[in-house]
Amino acid sequence: MGSLRVLLLGASMGAGHDAVSGELARRLRARGAATELCDVLTLLPPGTGPALRAFYRGTVRHAPALYAAIYALFLSPGDGHRPGSAPLAATARARLLRRVRAFRPDLLVPTFHLAAQITGRLRAEGVLSVPSSVFVTDFAVHRGWLHPGNDLYVCLTAQGAEAARAATGRPAAVSGPVVAPEFHRVAGPHPYAPEPGLPPVLLSTGAWGVGTRTVRTARLLAAHGCRPVLLCGRDERLRRRAARVPGAVALGWTDDMAGLLGAARLLVDNAAGQTAVQALAAGVPVLAWRPLPGHGRDGARSMAAAGLSTYAHDPDDLLAGVRRLLRPGPVRTGQVERGRAAFVADAAELLTRPLG
Repeated sequence: MGSLRVLLLGASMGAGHDAVSGELARRLRARGAATELCDVLTLLPPGTGPALRAFYRGTVRHAPALYAAIYALFLSPGDGHRPGSAPLAATARARLLRRVRAFRPDLLVPTFHLAAQITGRLRAEGVLSVPSSVFVTDFAVHRGWLHPGNDLYVCLTAQGAEAARAATGRPAAVSGPVVAPEFHRVAGPHPYAPEPGLPPVLLSTGAWGVGTRTVRTARLLAAHGCRPVLLCGRDERLRRRAARVPGAVALGWTDDMAGLLGAARLLVDNAAGQTAVQALAAGVPVLAWRPLPGHGRDGARSMAAAGLSTYAHDPDDLLAGVRRLLRPGPVRTGQVERGRAAFVADAAELLTRPLG
C-alpha cells in the first residue's frame, strides 16, 4: 500500500463523521498510505456549508418534528419518487474535481452521506476516474448514502450491507464500527465485580448537547439508585442545568471518552452514533432512550434489532432496562459480548481492497 493515496470526505456535522475519517486516516497511514481529509461542506458554494450545519443543528435541537418530516421526505427508505440531494451534490462538483487534481488520489472514501452522493454522481457521469469506496457510519442505511455510481460500500452490520447491495447493485462488505484503539483497550468494571457506591450511568447528547428531556432523565435515574453522568458536549447552558440535579455529574466537552467509558456501567444513548459504538468497543452496554428524530431513531432501532443495544420505549421500559443491564448476569454479559463481536474486520483494509 506504500504508494496508495486516499482522499477522505467527511463533514463537520457534530464530531462523529470527523472522528471516523480521522481514525480511518490513521489506519491507512499505518499501512503506508498517504491521506488527506476534506470537509465536504467546504466543497459547497460559499456560506452553504455553515448554513446547512446551522439549519440541521437548529431543527434537531428546537424543531425535531420538522427534522423528522425532512428526513422522511428526503432520506428515509421506501419506494416511489421523492426529492433527493442531487441538486446540492451538483454544486460541489467543480471544487471536488479541483481537490482530486491537486492531491491525485488513487481512492476516495466518503464518510458522510452527501459526500457519497457527490462521488456517486461524478462516477456515474464518467467525469471522476478515481474509485469511490463509501464507509457508512449509520446503522440504518438511509437513501442519502446510496448511489449506484459508487464502487463499494463498507457497512456496520450485515443488514446494512444487504440494504446497500439491494439498493445500488454495488458490492458491499461488513467491517463493524470504526473507533480509535484506546476504546478496545478499556478494561472497564468487570460485570461480576462488586462496586462501591452508586453505579455511574453515562447520558450522551453528542458534541452539540442535543437531546430531549435529558435533565428529566437524569433526575429519574438518580431517584432510582444511579449516578447520572451527563455528557453535555459544547452546550454550556445544558451543563449548568444538569449540574443542579442532585447526585448527578455534568460534564462539558471531553477528550477522555475512553476513560469515562472505563468508569461507566451503562450508556444511555440517543443517537446510535460514535459514542454508542465507542461503548460497544469498551464493553459498556448501550440503552437507547428518546433517540433523535429521523436517522437517530432509525439507527437506534437498527442497532437494537442487531442485538447490540436495548431500546426503551417509555420511562418504565427505561428503568427496567437499566436494572437488567446493570445487574451482573446473562443479559448484561450477552449484550457486551455481542457488542465486542460487532468489530468483525478492519474497515481500512476492506476499503482499499482491489475492486472487481
